[in-house]
Amino acid sequence: MFESIIECNCNECLKRNPVFNVLTDEQLTSLSKNRFTAKYKEGETIFKQGTIITHILSLTSGLVKVYIEGLNEKSLILRIGQAGDLLGGPGLFTDKRFHYSVAALTECTGCFIDIEVLISMVKENKDFAINMLTHVNKAAINNFNKFIGLTQKQMQGRIADALLYLSQNVYKSNKFSADISRQDLADITAMTKESAIRILKEFKDDQIIRVDNNDFEILKPEKLEFISMTG
Repeated sequence: MFESIIECNCNECLKRNPVFNVLTDEQLTSLSKNRFTAKYKEGETIFKQGTIITHILSLTSGLVKVYIEGLNEKSLILRIGQAGDLLGGPGLFTDKRFHYSVAALTECTGCFIDIEVLISMVKENKDFAINMLTHVNKAAINNFNKFIGLTQKQMQGRIADALLYLSQNVYKSNKFSADISRQDLADITAMTKESAIRILKEFKDDQIIRVDNNDFEILKPEKLEFISMTG
């Protein structure tokens, strides 16, 4: 269960998503009055696919996994959400339902913003509307690129993509301690857990990476890039 924490002021917040930077002081004050801040523990579900959207989340700390729940209890992780991310999905402007689930990978905090207030600001502030459209379109483009990789690359290419994504986009280092499980890695790459573990061992044996439990080091990033490009 989430834990409410001390509220802050949107006008002075340094952790707010950049899409809100074009709002007026009056709109930011209204935003502050119509949202709440909460903290989640590792493993807790924040949004559940198929449920009604009442708020969107502006993540201020921690990591979350954004995933689609498919058939036979299989999941596909679309991305790892980080501080500064805005989470809500396309349902906000369509059927008012979440089309993906979000769960905490680490302890995390975020601001929940009332969607009715958000929609009214989209109508009032054209620059904010453009920012929201840009945010949604970027997410769609990233998903398109991901689906190309999942459908047209072999398993080695998909694991290479995942490792490069974690290194470059999430942890921003060739040496990192991952907050995801082997099952999560499999769900990022649309393969079985056993296959993901096997490819990791291949990369380790070829001295492309070093792996010790959840500690990773990319030893040959150029080789990993080549595997990613060639699939």
